[in-house]
Parts: sequence; structure tokens; C-alpha cells
Amino acid sequence: MTQPALPHVVVLAMGGTIAGTAASSTDATGYRAGTTGVDAMLAAVPEVVTKARITGEQFAQMDSSDLTDELLLALAHRVDALLARPDVDGIVITHGTDTLEETAYLLHLVLASAKPVVLVGAMRPASALSADGPINFFAGVAVASDPASAGRGVLVVMNDEIHTARDVTKTASLSIHAFESPYGALGVVVAGRPVYYRGVARPHTTQTEFDLAAIDTLPRAGIIYAHSGLDERVVSLVEAGRYAAIVHAGFGNGTVSSRMIEPLEAARHAGTVIVRATRTGSGHVTAVGASGSVVDGWISVDDQNPPRARILACLALTVTRDPAEIQRIFDTY
Repeated sequence: MTQPALPHVVVLAMGGTIAGTAASSTDATGYRAGTTGVDAMLAAVPEVVTKARITGEQFAQMDSSDLTDELLLALAHRVDALLARPDVDGIVITHGTDTLEETAYLLHLVLASAKPVVLVGAMRPASALSADGPINFFAGVAVASDPASAGRGVLVVMNDEIHTARDVTKTASLSIHAFESPYGALGVVVAGRPVYYRGVARPHTTQTEFDLAAIDTLPRAGIIYAHSGLDERVVSLVEAGRYAAIVHAGFGNGTVSSRMIEPLEAARHAGTVIVRATRTGSGHVTAVGASGSVVDGWISVDDQNPPRARILACLALTVTRDPAEIQRIFDTY
């Protein structure tokens, strides 16, 4: 009996720790990211050919802390073009962990395809003892090549866990169990295959209103992190940048210091969208949580963390500038 053809998975390499090397195998911190190319990565994990027919492409070779919105958008357009090909069944993106969640979330909202797209990374460089990159990569290919992964949006596979791009975040600086979701993983990788236990409730990929083909640039957006000494002098930075949106990572329920109400409100009146998030790491931000009386026209993030709120604000501004509509977008996604 003829065996069915293996699915075709394209691997897009972005660099990062998963492609990093150090002078010593015992050095897991003093390494250079993105020094290993995609061909060497594929050669290091030959077992992936049991899961899929692999094509490798070096899209970037960098430390993900240097990721720009321009490169992120270019990656989205490249992934979109690959997904449109009938001979491509899934995509794995190897990526540095520092900004992996932001890349995953933008792709989750703009890729109008049900084909699996999986991001993987590593917490230890490829040269380290017990490097986690190879097994994460193998697991990522296993997930991307499995029909059960279709229609679930963009996924992040780390440490044998499968997370939705909507929820996952990096929660530790060095541990291999650095990526977690506040509501738990979607599933796990067991014996080289994905096992799913829950789905994604919020719209994504084929269900969103964001048209990647119409987005040439992302509006400029930044994050202000609240702390006890923060005062109105930060407004000089706000005005100098002329940001289209500012995410304020506030205290508790998105609380904004009374000292910051006036400068942020002035920025709003100058045309900047003000988005209230929380620095706590999880939880819902409600409209009544701001200090002071000025809340009309400010956006509350629902439960999105500041980095993902910044991404969503950028995308929302490609659709509308109406605060009520932007709030609807945050409540929807």
C-alpha cells in the first residue's frame, strides 16, 4: 500500500537563542544569538523528516530584542504569501524568545488562513548542554504538520506545551519553562504528536477584520510603564515621539497616577490614542479603574498585557480612529 505523502512544512528562521552559540557548552547565558543558519538547524534535528517534508528559509538572523515593526510586518507578508501556496501545509517560525509573543500575536490577527503556523524558540543556545531548541523545534514541526492544528490560529510550542498566541507570554528570564498562558495551554505534545484539550474563544486569522494586504506600515505606538516616581516630565518623551497610540501599563486595575492624567489627556487631545493596561501580568482592566475623573475616550485593554495591547492598538488604528470602535476591537480580540 502506498503511504500518503508527508505534509510540506516551511521553516522560516529568524535567529534568536535557538540559533545561538557560546564558547563553552556550559555557558547558557553569555552567547551570541542568531549565529546558526537554518540549514545547520535542520541538520541538527534530522528526525523532523519523519513528520513533514521540510523547506528551510533564512528570513532574518538576529537577536529578537532588535525586532522592529517594519521587520515584523515584512515577516507577516512573507508568511501570508507562503500560506497562499497550495503546496504549503504549515509553517514553523524559529524566533528569539524576547519578542516571540508579540510576533505570534500580530500573525494571529492578520493571517487569513486556517493552515497551522507555529512559533518556537529556546531558552538555551544550540551549543549548550541539554539545549532545549532541538526538541522544541521537533515538537513545533509535529504540531504544524498535524491536521488537528488547523484552524486554531497561530500557536507557540515550548517545553512540550502548545499555547495560543492570544494568551502566551514569557514569564521567566532563564527557565526552560518560561512561557505560560493565564488560562493554561491549549494542549501538549506527547510522543511526537499534539494532543489538544481546549480551543480559542476569541476571533483570529480567518475571522478578524484586519486586512494585511492593506497594511504597508504599522502606526507608531509605545508603552509607558507606571512606577512610584513617574511624573509629568515623561510627557516630553510622549510629545517628542508623536505616537499614534500610547499604552500605559498602570498599577493594579490599570490605575493611572493623578500626576499622569493631565499629560496623557493632553496627548489624547493632540490625537494620540491612550490605552490603559496593567503592569501586574494578568487580569482584566475595567473602564472605571483609572484614577481621576478622565476616562471618556481612553481605551481599556480587557486582559491583554502591555506588549500585546501595543500590537492590537497598532492594528486597530489601521481600521479606525473612533475611540468607541477601538474599544470594541479590544473587547473583541
